[in-house]
Amino acid sequence: MKKEIHPNYREVVFFDTSSDYKFITKSTIETSETIEWEDGKEYPLYKIEVSSNSHPFYTGKKMLLDTAGRVEKFNKRYAKK
Repeated sequence: MKKEIHPNYREVVFFDTSSDYKFITKSTIETSETIEWEDGKEYPLYKIEVSSNSHPFYTGKKMLLDTAGRVEKFNKRYAKK
């Protein structure tokens, strides 16, 4: 393999901001924030809006996650007249 052409593959903490759920997995995503994990080590942190812990398909709950007024825009466009 050639050196210096592959992205940095490392463990990253993903933080679901809608449900305060955190999980760690390997990723090549670039981030500037870090967080101390339960094992005492510091890992890069990436914030997400939806994960399997907050998505209605996986939870069976109906949660309204309105980001940037998407629901209002849809209702305005397709409202019954």
